[in-house]
Amino acid sequence: MPKNPHGLGKGLGALLGADDIAPVRKPVGYINKEVIGESPAPDTSDVLRIPSDLIDPNPFQPRLSFDETALQELSDSIRTLGLIQPITVRRKGNGRYQIISGERRYRACILAGMTTIPSYIHAASDQGMLEMAIVENIQRENLDPIEIALSFQRLMDECNLTQEQMADRVGKKRASVANQLRLLKLPAKVQHDLKVGLVSVGHAKVLLGIEDPEIQEALCDLIVKKGLSVRQLEEKVKALSKNPLPEKEPQQLPEMYYRLLENVGRIFGDNISLKRSESGKGSITIRFDSDEQMERLLQALDTRRG
Repeated sequence: MPKNPHGLGKGLGALLGADDIAPVRKPVGYINKEVIGESPAPDTSDVLRIPSDLIDPNPFQPRLSFDETALQELSDSIRTLGLIQPITVRRKGNGRYQIISGERRYRACILAGMTTIPSYIHAASDQGMLEMAIVENIQRENLDPIEIALSFQRLMDECNLTQEQMADRVGKKRASVANQLRLLKLPAKVQHDLKVGLVSVGHAKVLLGIEDPEIQEALCDLIVKKGLSVRQLEEKVKALSKNPLPEKEPQQLPEMYYRLLENVGRIFGDNISLKRSESGKGSITIRFDSDEQMERLLQALDTRRG
């Protein structure tokens, strides 16, 4: 009887049977599914390969940042196996296409050097684009808490949705949507620390129980500096409620700040707030209602420079 010095005789075929062994996986190719140049693509559910230079980003993309390490890892996977899940696009006219969903996959494909991107073509209005982009990202749970809150607010504002309708769209309870939206009431500094993961949503909920923005910011700094848990923060807040800080005298700002508020207020109304510490450090926050308001500000600045 011949001997096999390598141990498993005929290998996996002897154990599983030849029919049970899957062939080595090849990269996904989507061969013969091409959109060439500006030739119109048919209305179809098939996957088509669209030249990457004809695809534009989604202007309604709710994600504000992309993790470069994760993007590189996805790119490496695509380079090896191809794009397993195609992106979804809509026609823009002039032979161009616009991403509805899958911008992260699109960026990874570009990083991998792909010149054509496997894509589904889907008819969608601007409102449909916004809804699909937001809902897809929320369902994937890959947005930070502030991005989710801003996405909720934008969807409600631009699509005229109530919180109840918003909750139905994203498959969440109304209370969850309301709690997420409350995060936008936090000071900008606290929102930033929440966004980058220095504080948790649990911390943020405790801070929302405090009305004074300066105290919210001070406690936020304490969380980051001392690594306070949510329970420890709750204890700090309880102690603070028993021994409240004395009220400060209203701060008198230098004249130039009032001139700034007056000038900018002509464009943005009451949607501007200014904070200044005694040392002179501070911040200006402007909430705008439309692109037209920002255009007016830009024109005013250009006029001053001229």
